[in-house]
Amino acid sequence: MTLHETYIKRCLEIAKNGLGNTRPNPMVGSVIVHNNKIIGDGYTSAYGCNHAEVNAINSVSNKGLLKEATIYVTLEPCSHYGKTPPCSDLIIKHQIPNVIIGCVDDNERVAGKGIKKLIAAGCTVTVGVLEDECKNHHKRFFTFHNKKRPYIILKWAETSDGFIAPKTKSEQKPIWITNTLSRQLVHKWRAEEQAILVGKNTVLEDNPSLTTRDWIGENPIRIVIDKDEKLSKRLHVFNKDSKTILISKNNTDFTKPLTKQIAGLLFSNDINSVIIEGGAKTLQTFINENLWDEARVFTGQIEFKKGIKAPNFKGKLISEENLLTDNLKIYLND
Repeated sequence: MTLHETYIKRCLEIAKNGLGNTRPNPMVGSVIVHNNKIIGDGYTSAYGCNHAEVNAINSVSNKGLLKEATIYVTLEPCSHYGKTPPCSDLIIKHQIPNVIIGCVDDNERVAGKGIKKLIAAGCTVTVGVLEDECKNHHKRFFTFHNKKRPYIILKWAETSDGFIAPKTKSEQKPIWITNTLSRQLVHKWRAEEQAILVGKNTVLEDNPSLTTRDWIGENPIRIVIDKDEKLSKRLHVFNKDSKTILISKNNTDFTKPLTKQIAGLLFSNDINSVIIEGGAKTLQTFINENLWDEARVFTGQIEFKKGIKAPNFKGKLISEENLLTDNLKIYLND
């Protein structure tokens, strides 16, 4: 690993501190180096507050060193006014001579303009250090702006004999397939993504809250598919814990393929990521219409013998781990 890669790696590590808090802004990380020593770092604050470069520059105690320093950043510094001034202007103001960038921000409001501004001001700019890692890190931001839809994560738990739910239930509550550690991880994921989506049958059968009860973090926006809007407003998904958006015949044409319409509706509501948590019919619809980016699949130790089969899909396995008694596999849509 080169020296530049080492510092960009550090940028990626600290950028993750902003996961779930920066949207709709990307969660950027930045490091400032002088004579091979880190003298400042920062990551993107909550929306409307400082960007990573601002926090990194502010953290440098001796601002005079900036004129001889190198600033590393996971994503091209912005060049436009939004909630905050352009980061490229701040770098120029402090006369930081060297700028190392992980990947270009191809959002049309930036799209190389920040790099051009830095070069025009006399900065030496290097682009594309750990580019693939940086693009993957900013996958939600890029998917939202380039594909005009949220980053879509499928998530389910299945029994060791391949079922996602029993055929019948005696109570309106979940039947747990996974252990408490896996369930806590799911609540962590909910805090990291902007929205969570389920179908009507899941709401009727489980009466879920779809919140982050087992993790400290913001509850996701709840998206519920209910064609005829017949679900009782007394159900947990309609409480005041979080906003709920209904997908119904009032905003969706159910005679046409659903997933692109749903993705478009979420995009229009500025939602840049969503976890699809079920049930089996909803998950399979997104799979069949090939509109998903990532699948996170738990396998527990229990057996149902009979029931509702887990979704059928193909993907590229990118990680696998055991969580006590459970197995977790993560796939990408290849």
